[in-house]
Amino acid sequence: MSSEDSSGDATEDIPAVEYVSGSGVPIRGNDIDTDQIIPARFMKVVTFDGLGQFSFFDLRFDDDDEPKEHPMNEERFQDASVMVVNDNFGCGSSREHAPQALMRWGIDAFVGEGFAEIFAGNCLALGMPTVTADHESINDLQQWVEDNPDGDIDVDVAAETVTYGGNEISVSVDRAQREALVEGNWDTTALMKANEQSIQATADSLPYL
Repeated sequence: MSSEDSSGDATEDIPAVEYVSGSGVPIRGNDIDTDQIIPARFMKVVTFDGLGQFSFFDLRFDDDDEPKEHPMNEERFQDASVMVVNDNFGCGSSREHAPQALMRWGIDAFVGEGFAEIFAGNCLALGMPTVTADHESINDLQQWVEDNPDGDIDVDVAAETVTYGGNEISVSVDRAQREALVEGNWDTTALMKANEQSIQATADSLPYL
């Protein structure tokens, strides 16, 4: 994740996310929903801290909490920061715990065929890009990650490209998402705090009946 100075005070503490680089982990399958990503029973938490260990829990462990075959249980993918997925990833409920859990597991960006709109929005609020490419390109990338678990995937949000192993593919980044990430405007909570005085001044100037 790259960051650079912003011209306005409101965004000076919010890093621009122009570029993400790291090794990948392939998660295959369409329509992977948020209940699979973080089962509901693990959402009874006061903070999001510690959620990472429960990512994909029911797909990773049996009823006796013994590990099952799953990429996120494999030692070779433990340092991965780019998740490569298929279509409609993050569908289902709107729980923000899903990207929170994956971020705390170590994921910084997603490359896939498609993402549920609310999931992508929740990722944006955390500064995590969700970039898309066609099925063949994603399938090739997933296979490359399988064969090269230590290889880097370079996600260029601004240029809308993904580079890996000497290959470059064009990806799509939602325009609003790209602008927010590149300009450092993605953290709406930080923006509101940074603009607290001007917001209060505007509120004080509004006429009330």
